[in-house]
Order: sequence, then structure tokens, then C-alpha cells
Amino acid sequence: MLEPAEWEFWDTWMRAQRLLVRELDRGLQRDCGISKAEFSVLVRLVRLGEPMRVGELADALDWEKSRVSHLLTRMENRGLVARIEDGAGGRRTGIELTAEGRRAARAAIHAHGGNLRRLVFDRLTPEQRAAIGAWNEDVVGRLDR
Repeated sequence: MLEPAEWEFWDTWMRAQRLLVRELDRGLQRDCGISKAEFSVLVRLVRLGEPMRVGELADALDWEKSRVSHLLTRMENRGLVARIEDGAGGRRTGIELTAEGRRAARAAIHAHGGNLRRLVFDRLTPEQRAAIGAWNEDVVGRLDR
């Protein structure tokens, strides 16, 4: 059973996460005209630097394939990505960034990084950053199997 102070810690931590995610989402929408989900796809494709199969993208983002497919359709309609033939029978199962998608990704990475710096990193002491980083690595190491 958690002590009242532990519940308070947990509730504050969860609220901080929700508020931070909300503000970062608003920043992407305001500064770049894209959603957090679109940003996640753009960044994944930029980092890979080559086309990716839709199923691999879904796995990398830990999303359902249907969610990724619907999002990719919207992104394709906006000219950010293009589906490509990738496999037997000419099925359009691959996805790549368009020139517009690369431009949008670069702009969003720059804007999002600035928002992260302003909202998170500029507010942390080196000691806080080290402690939070170590704790995050521990949690990920225990839970991400």
C-alpha cells in the first residue's frame, strides 16, 4: 500500500506528464501544423533515412497497424509521405518521406527541440537531469522487454 506522500508524488508526476505532453502537442500544431502522431512518423522516417514497411513502422512506434495505416493515408493526402511498392505483387506496403515531408520533419524537429529546451531542459539542474535520466533508464530497462 502506498503512503499518502507517495500517492501525492505519483499524482503530481502524472499531472506533470499530461501537462507537458499537452503543451508539446500544442506547440507542434501551432508551430508546424502537425500532430504528435505525425511528428512521430516523420522523425522515425528521417532517422531511418530510407523507406520503411508499414508493419515495421507500426512495430517501431508500438501502435496498431490500422492506426498507422489511417495516419499514413492522411499524411499521404497532405503530401508528407508516399506509399511505395515494396513486396511481391506490387503491393503498396512501403512508406517514404516526400520532399515536403523531409522539410516538415526538419522544421518540426527544430521547433519541437526548442519547445523541449524551453519547457524541460532549461529548467533542470545538471543534478536533476542526471537523477531523472538514471531513473528513466532504470524503468525502461525493467519494463521494456
